[in-house]
Amino acid sequence: MSGSSNEPRHWSLASARALLPDVRERTAKAVPEVEALLAERERLAPEDPARAELEARLRARIAQWARSMEALGVDVKGLWLVDFDNGSGYFCWKWPESSLSWFHGYEDGFEGRTRIQ
Repeated sequence: MSGSSNEPRHWSLASARALLPDVRERTAKAVPEVEALLAERERLAPEDPARAELEARLRARIAQWARSMEALGVDVKGLWLVDFDNGSGYFCWKWPESSLSWFHGYEDGFEGRTRIQ
């Protein structure tokens, strides 16, 4: 990985894979917390005043996860989806994948990802 705070961080496949256990651990902690909040939300009627407070807690927990990912230097691309910029595209990981096995170009996005050989 290289770069200063003003330029994008570029990851080698080895450095991205070395960080993946930390990414997975932080995500594994957040997922059940968010799922519990979502389940709680489903039990509330849309007009229930408690729903707004629950929505705020849900947004806050997802934002906390996203900030923790960004603090590691990875790009958050969606819920439980992160990319590692390698200078020519991204190594792509999505929960609950066990390994970092996908790549996509800058213009391709998640739908265009291909398995790393």
